[in-house]
Amino acid sequence: MKCLILGGGGFIGHHLARRLQIEGNEVHIGDVGWWLDKNHDYKVFMGDLTSMSTFEQFDTDYDEIYQLAADMGGCEYIFVKHNDLKIMLNSLQINMNLLNWVSKYKKMNRIFFSSSACVYNENNQLSIHNIDTREASAYPAQPDSDYGWEKLTSEKLYLAAARNTGLITRIGRYHNVYGPESDFEGVRAKSVAALARKVIQADKEIEIFGTGDQVRTFLHIDDCVDATIKVMRSDYKEPLNIGSEQLVSINELVDYFISLKNTRMRKKYVPGPTGVHARTSNNDLIRHHLEWEPKVPLAKGLKETYEWIREQLSCQVGA
Repeated sequence: MKCLILGGGGFIGHHLARRLQIEGNEVHIGDVGWWLDKNHDYKVFMGDLTSMSTFEQFDTDYDEIYQLAADMGGCEYIFVKHNDLKIMLNSLQINMNLLNWVSKYKKMNRIFFSSSACVYNENNQLSIHNIDTREASAYPAQPDSDYGWEKLTSEKLYLAAARNTGLITRIGRYHNVYGPESDFEGVRAKSVAALARKVIQADKEIEIFGTGDQVRTFLHIDDCVDATIKVMRSDYKEPLNIGSEQLVSINELVDYFISLKNTRMRKKYVPGPTGVHARTSNNDLIRHHLEWEPKVPLAKGLKETYEWIREQLSCQVGA
């Protein structure tokens, strides 16, 4: 098959590209920048996806289009409130451009849209005893960030396109994807990578936003790629959670990284963006309809990620 990955230069995108190529597919990438796989033979289109002119560079006969591109980052990027308008305008524009472009070519009729756990109502995530992230619980809507509102709005765009034009759309709501080759520095770094880096670089103390009691689930990139392809090629038309159901607190996450460093370290709790208190992935629907379950054990995946980041930091020091 011939596949286009928008956002193929990002963390999830380049892992997906690698997997699709291993399957024997022809892979094209569209992005503003990307992680270079030295031995790749992808066809790469560089350009700003908020501009329609970028889409005019692409071929017009893709069997699968994976839409992963978005203006996003970690908590420090999403929740500081300085980036709300930028996040919403840029990401919505990309999705509108894609739908307008695809509508011109009848041969291209299957799109996967990467949504997020951030679409869920913040009032259903206030306590570990009161978590509701069933797909239907996204309505009535009250996400805790404008990033979540954008994702929910974009879901509506794709569902409307499916109803009105016959376009085949599939939607996956990602829950805290982590693994090697993720951003680990700056405000766009996600929690697992950012915390692993902090522990590696710290001497005797590590700063944690909030109390550290916030709980999350984390999905390894290999499981994410498996589920993404499975959802894309399924007959299920509504959004599906793509995540793990194994809850872990931020304190527990930090403790595990400290144990890998084989040292003692104080935790210093500081004010900062934390998001909702408790979030997990409810996998009832994807388990029932697609028979999918995550396979990578959390401890194994975290250790693999920690060691990859430590290696990258060592290379920086030696450069």
